[in-house]
Amino acid sequence: CPQDELPIPQLRIEEEECFHGVLPREEVQRLLTEDGDYLVRESKNRKTNETRYVLSMYWQGHKHFIIHGAEETGWRFEGASFLPTIQELIEQRYMSGEPVTNKSQAILKKAIVREDWELLNDHIHLEMQIGNGNFGEVYKGMYAPKNMVVAVKTCRDTLSEDQRKKFLQEGRILKQYNHPNIVSFIGIAAQRQPVMIVMEFVPGGALLSFLRKQGKQQSKRQLTQMCVDTANGMAYLEGRGCIHRDLAARNCLVGDNNVIKISDFGMSREEEEYTVSEGMKQIPIKWTAPEALNFGKYTSLCDVWSYGILMWEIFSAGQQPYSGMTNAQAREKIEDGYRLPQNSQTPESMYKLMLGCWEYNPKKRPHFKDVYDGLKDALKRL
Repeated sequence: CPQDELPIPQLRIEEEECFHGVLPREEVQRLLTEDGDYLVRESKNRKTNETRYVLSMYWQGHKHFIIHGAEETGWRFEGASFLPTIQELIEQRYMSGEPVTNKSQAILKKAIVREDWELLNDHIHLEMQIGNGNFGEVYKGMYAPKNMVVAVKTCRDTLSEDQRKKFLQEGRILKQYNHPNIVSFIGIAAQRQPVMIVMEFVPGGALLSFLRKQGKQQSKRQLTQMCVDTANGMAYLEGRGCIHRDLAARNCLVGDNNVIKISDFGMSREEEEYTVSEGMKQIPIKWTAPEALNFGKYTSLCDVWSYGILMWEIFSAGQQPYSGMTNAQAREKIEDGYRLPQNSQTPESMYKLMLGCWEYNPKKRPHFKDVYDGLKDALKRL
């Protein structure tokens, strides 16, 4: 992408710094903010499924120009003249100051290069499958430039544009966070399919599996420390206006020294209150607060309810909450005032906190900062 008239070696378009791969339109629009900002991306023709290149830019709003042509014949925006490469086509417009198209009168001013988090697919080596996500497989792999072991979520090629956006949303949310109790984001590889979200690899795997295998061998102090870790991560998220919406032992990971890290932000939303409209099919009923189930309204206090269930999972060695009940039965019993029982492993102070998280009226529930402070005090007494 032409900048400051440097001689340009012939790179493949995929290697150009202003090529952003298969990032969807909404994602690249976030990067284009001033008149004349531009970048190149790849998209699929919905009808024919053919790959095509698009020049996306900002010129009195976001504009997207299909680059017509092929490697054999050359490339053009409009008219009859073709140039041998996409780079030369863009360079010609940039150097001459001619508009991209007569109708748009849009002038190229500044190439927007890939950001640090936009990784190259070639740098990521998938080694073994470690799980399945909603959108594709999850792998353990290597991020070559840093010689780092990573976890990689992949996005199936067959997904719709809408599902791809949902997949990438998790990466975008994680990208903003930096906390010892939240899984670290490394980047998104979208130079080509499959698109991948790359995160730190957390060696102990899912908290739920850990609890089922080793929960009974943990001391009350160790179990309480796990609750402290998750409350710390959730207090951080609450302070940043993020509602997780799927907090559960299956979505937490066990790191070195059994430090707990919250992961799986696929359902998360960054707003103070979020109303679900797309039906309730994906909702984990037995972890979800009554007001979210009844009215589709989510706030951080719904996460507090789920956190109470997570505490119960931690102290019951990963048992299934409301076991023996269907989702509908559990909902009905909760409406009638039933709450999960205290088991022999659960200290009185911990169960009292769980009951506080399960207050029917969300306004009576503690916020995560209070939960965290309360747990730290309880830990000192154990």
